[in-house]
Amino acid sequence: MYPDQRGGGVSDAPHASVLLKPVLDFLRPRAGVGFRALDCTVGAGGHSFGLLDRSSPDGRLVGLDADPYALELAVAALAPFQSRFSLLDRNFSELAELDLEPMDAIVFDLGLSSMQLESSGRGFSFRLDEPLDMRFDPRSERRTAAELLNTLPEAELERVLREYGEEPRARRVARIIAQRRQTRAFQRTGDLVAAVTAALGGARGRIHPATRTFQALRIAVNEELGALEAGLDAAVQLLRPGGRLAVISFHSLEDRIVKWRFRAWADQGGVHILTRKPITPDNQELQLNPRARSAKLRVVERIA
Repeated sequence: MYPDQRGGGVSDAPHASVLLKPVLDFLRPRAGVGFRALDCTVGAGGHSFGLLDRSSPDGRLVGLDADPYALELAVAALAPFQSRFSLLDRNFSELAELDLEPMDAIVFDLGLSSMQLESSGRGFSFRLDEPLDMRFDPRSERRTAAELLNTLPEAELERVLREYGEEPRARRVARIIAQRRQTRAFQRTGDLVAAVTAALGGARGRIHPATRTFQALRIAVNEELGALEAGLDAAVQLLRPGGRLAVISFHSLEDRIVKWRFRAWADQGGVHILTRKPITPDNQELQLNPRARSAKLRVVERIA
């Protein structure tokens, strides 16, 4: 059993999803109104569980995820709701291609789950020695992180690190990577951590020196920013009048896309922005989940 983030009691929720209470408060899941929700990043099912729980017994949900292992976890987590949900093995970049009914609530949680970081075996975490894959969908034909490290021209690698990782010393990191791959190809996360440490020095303070490099490669491998833009544009079109869209981002590149998309829609008269400033985790949540420290929630409502 898990603490119920609605303010008391317990719940069978799969895990404490980031900013769960404000997401549910903004999205207003409720019973008796034919409530329909879409979770574009279902992960282990935390936000989906909350939406289905609060809209019981008749609310329905569609969940998407490109990670087949996440979907297996979500199926188990959402089992109490039986026939009220359906899960699709799709990336939210494909949302416009899906034949979905209008929605009352849509949520994107753009962070990596603990499962992906700690037990996917795909090299998302610099704390584990794993193959340098980083594809959300290991069945896809995208180039792996190892392939990018071993084949990108040094100048292009520098651009990736600077633009996607916001690494201020991207040139030095790219140079060390280019030098090292001449004698030994990058294969595992340990190889990359060693290269970044050689370029930047060891860990100092709370942020590991390899954090930005790992972020940059993951974004590049999965083409995350383009996928986010396509997913947001499709999602707002799926909202019913009065429906709400909530997006949780974890770094400035994502948050900037969300903020400017929301502003553009508002300027066109299509939505009302409900969060003039992003909602961030409170101290209680940060004590329970320190990984939530960079999370930002923004919400809009579709205008009739």
